Amino acid sequence: MNFNRWDKLVGWAVFAIAALTYLFTMEPSSSLWDCAEFIATSYKLEVGHPPGAPLFMLMARIATLFAPNSYYVPHMVNGMNCLASAFCILFLFWTITHLARRIFTAAGRTMSEGDKIAVLGAGAVGALAYTFTDTFWFSAVEGEVYALSSMFTALVVWLMLKWEEQADEPHSTRWIVLIAYLMGLSIGVHILNLLTIPALVFIYYFKRYKSVTLKGMALATLLSLAILGFINGIIIPYTVYLGAMVDLFAVNSLGLPVNTGIVVFALALLGVLSWGIVRTHRAGKKMWNLLLVCTTMILIGFSSYATVTIRAVANPPMNSNNPNNPHALLSVLNRDQYGNRPLLYGQYYSSPIDDYVESTSYHYNAETKEYDKVVTLTGYTYPSEFKHLFPRLWNTAKGEAAYKPWAAYRTKTDVLRDENGEVVRDENGKAMRGEVLEFGRKVYDSVTGESFIEPTFGENLYYFFTYQLNYMYWRYFLWNFVGRQDDIQASDETILHGNWLSGITALDEAYLGPQSDLPSEMANNPARNRYFFLPFVLGLLGLIYQLNRDQKNFSVVMWLFIMMGIALVVYFNTCPSEPRERDYVYAGSFYAFCIWIGLGVLAIRDIMGYVLGRDAKLTATLATIIALGVPALLAAENWDDHDRSGRTMARDIGWNYLQSLPENAIVINYGDNDTFPLWYNQEVDGVRPDVRIMNSSYLGGEWYIDEMKTRANEAAGVPFSLHSSKYSFVNDFLPVADRVKRVIDAKELIGFIADEKDNTKVQLADGSLVDYIPGRRIAIPVNKDNAIKAGIVKEEDRDLMVDTVYINISERKRSIEKSEMMLLDLLANFDWKRPICFTQVYILQDFGLLDYLQYDGYAYRLVPILTPYQSSWEIGRIDTEWTYPRLMETFRYGNLADEDVHVDHFLQYNIAASKAREGFARVAKELIREGRNEEALKALDRGLEVLPSPKIRYTDANTYPFIEAYYALGEMEKGDKLLTDYATVLMEYMEYYLLFDGYKANLVEGEIRNRMDSLTELYYLAAFTKRNDLIEWFNKYYRTFGYTDEELIKPGEDVNEIMDSPEVHM
Repeated sequence: MNFNRWDKLVGWAVFAIAALTYLFTMEPSSSLWDCAEFIATSYKLEVGHPPGAPLFMLMARIATLFAPNSYYVPHMVNGMNCLASAFCILFLFWTITHLARRIFTAAGRTMSEGDKIAVLGAGAVGALAYTFTDTFWFSAVEGEVYALSSMFTALVVWLMLKWEEQADEPHSTRWIVLIAYLMGLSIGVHILNLLTIPALVFIYYFKRYKSVTLKGMALATLLSLAILGFINGIIIPYTVYLGAMVDLFAVNSLGLPVNTGIVVFALALLGVLSWGIVRTHRAGKKMWNLLLVCTTMILIGFSSYATVTIRAVANPPMNSNNPNNPHALLSVLNRDQYGNRPLLYGQYYSSPIDDYVESTSYHYNAETKEYDKVVTLTGYTYPSEFKHLFPRLWNTAKGEAAYKPWAAYRTKTDVLRDENGEVVRDENGKAMRGEVLEFGRKVYDSVTGESFIEPTFGENLYYFFTYQLNYMYWRYFLWNFVGRQDDIQASDETILHGNWLSGITALDEAYLGPQSDLPSEMANNPARNRYFFLPFVLGLLGLIYQLNRDQKNFSVVMWLFIMMGIALVVYFNTCPSEPRERDYVYAGSFYAFCIWIGLGVLAIRDIMGYVLGRDAKLTATLATIIALGVPALLAAENWDDHDRSGRTMARDIGWNYLQSLPENAIVINYGDNDTFPLWYNQEVDGVRPDVRIMNSSYLGGEWYIDEMKTRANEAAGVPFSLHSSKYSFVNDFLPVADRVKRVIDAKELIGFIADEKDNTKVQLADGSLVDYIPGRRIAIPVNKDNAIKAGIVKEEDRDLMVDTVYINISERKRSIEKSEMMLLDLLANFDWKRPICFTQVYILQDFGLLDYLQYDGYAYRLVPILTPYQSSWEIGRIDTEWTYPRLMETFRYGNLADEDVHVDHFLQYNIAASKAREGFARVAKELIREGRNEEALKALDRGLEVLPSPKIRYTDANTYPFIEAYYALGEMEKGDKLLTDYATVLMEYMEYYLLFDGYKANLVEGEIRNRMDSLTELYYLAAFTKRNDLIEWFNKYYRTFGYTDEELIKPGEDVNEIMDSPEVHM
């Protein structure tokens, strides 16, 4: 057998399998989270969120050039990622075959035919296993950076092994130079690639030094960390920092245009490095020459970040942080907006503050054409006696409430309290005592003279092992190689969702509780994947096999596994309640484990040879066939929940929001998933270019406020009136002081903030004067003619308009944020000339503006019509003439009714957040009030057609209103079916939770109450609507809980009397 030929053939065959798998299951449009932003910024080479991914943008832009029209733009970007992922699989295959060959060719041995078959089998099994793993497959089929980052990781490891093969040949260092260049390039995708450096250093060490010693390994470790620190801590930030300081001198001292200094610095740096390369080459100093060449190549690769500033100067509509000068670019690279966290030494969340940390930076002033020196608060210092080694419990914003459930491990007997902190009492009113968690220790602050509760170091470590290491890493690891319970991110009851699941009933029941009689929604969840530990066991066999046969390369793979996994856990120092699962970050660690899965084939072959004593070729073939069952199992289990080929709902959420807006609207968003899809629709497909999209979360940045003032596409700028001196690095918070009891006109308030006189300031404890809000009640006069002309209100609704809209700042707010100040500025100055709309209404709650909204099917419109807030289910008035045709004809629903389309957890969450299904019922109820029953019925049927259950999981909010509306229309059969379907699901959950016992029963106690409450609501609805057969059906079920006939509703009984009856306790 010609091994090299077969190595290439099998490798490319594995590549083809991976590529076809990913292309067939690829999402044909944008996905949730950052994908929509990446596709949009790539298409027009705009500037995405820090730290940016310029190389990804450039490569994706090239890919979009092959799109025949904008519809196929996401196909090209996602397809690029599919191919990048397939190349990752190809390089993984060749990495495994290289490492396997090293085992068989040690000490000058020659591989037998059986060895060659086993090596190829190892490569195929390991590479295909990674192809079908949960985490990597998910990232491979969407427009995110992690697929391309994984390809760079696999490529540089494979290239270093190529160097190892040719290390003794002339010019072998070209491989190292190429690796340095690729690492520089990879920074423009994601810095995760740098974590391969320790593994690469050890490959070099083992090749160059035949005698491996403990001292040598320690020095190699230190060297690898030094190289990592040099690239990440010096090259990335300080090359830009030095260029920025040169630019500061050039602009402020020499009067040159901005960016002149950094261009001069870059040319000078390149010239110095070139001179150094030539001098060291002539002097024969090979190591110094290699170091300078590699540094130069890293910088050349890293120079992709120049495109960020180049595009920012063009001021595109999406221009995150506006890095149009080197100082702004430096802030982007340093991720200043994300803050920092302690790693090896620092404070706990309860540590008292000693002092403030102020940092100096430079902000380019477009008016003066110079840099302004800016001093900003960037952190705090803490007393040394309250700083600790390895602080994991550090985040003050989270506090004891978030950390205690994960960090507390001691118990004590004490008074029992409920979830609201109230004392639990028995029937006699006596406080009940029992075993409760004990947390922290009382410490004394000698400066303030106060004591407080501080976590112990044991609790700190316990949190690290239970939450950060176990829950936020090993759980993800086991998802990929043992199995997964579902795709639902757990909140409080972590036993019910988001865990690993093996498929071995006895083990799963010991860990997660009963695994029989599961509710249909749990049992039929496509993401309920069981691998029976087979991938894990095969990887463990490969790990042991390599450890015994090739300790050197074992340490290389172990470095990859640790640096891409556990080291990241330490670095991220994660807090509880992450907004999404973070398994994608650890894909490199799973890549390393798949190397061991591949080497597991060699272990099986040896075991079979020992047991059967058969021909080596036969045992190698059988071992490969048996081991291929692992990737086959992964593919079979994971296909249905990773196939996104027919799903476009993430894109359609953005389409629907935009189409629900009136002409020339300003739409105010809050988070990623109600902003990025809108950007994607507008920037890629050209949908509603008249709309100005504004993310309120970004309004704390002066760059974003400046950006919002400018025109974008066909939309005029946002009419802010405050000068930049009032929001640039100032007024992060404005105190609210009740000094003015009268109603303040909104324009008067903004003028008060804009005024620089001392009597418009309030003095803080440190003596400084700051702007403030002098009262809580603010008036926005209504220009009714403008409101009608702008399309905010119809002419026929003129008489419904109020003369003044009142803002009532909540009493619980002691200050407002800069973003809220800018919202007040907008409301004071828009004069009802443009519609202002909201994707989410949370930001209005503290302003008391929920009474002035109109629900337009997706977005909410601010209208000068009073509609008192009554419940979160029905916020705002409805204009059916506007909303009904959009629900029925305009809005899109991502093919979710297709039985082959999987609706995962975050899609379900965002459908609920946008009230996509509830909207149909709300509009139907309004149509019923207007006497348009036929249209109301069509709306209800349409809602359940495009967003059907059980595809969309039942909730009170998305189901109960439909039942009410069907009954109101006299469609009793449809109402009965929906009610019984939902009630049946609730009963399934109830019966399942009641199977739990011991401490596991305590974990689901809250869920039992919640399901019972929902069931009771349906019970009373059936009673109100006189559905006697349903009442009897409910009664039969309730009797199983011990309810007597006297406690139950009797068919035909007057429900109003029942509600007043003290004997009924449901």
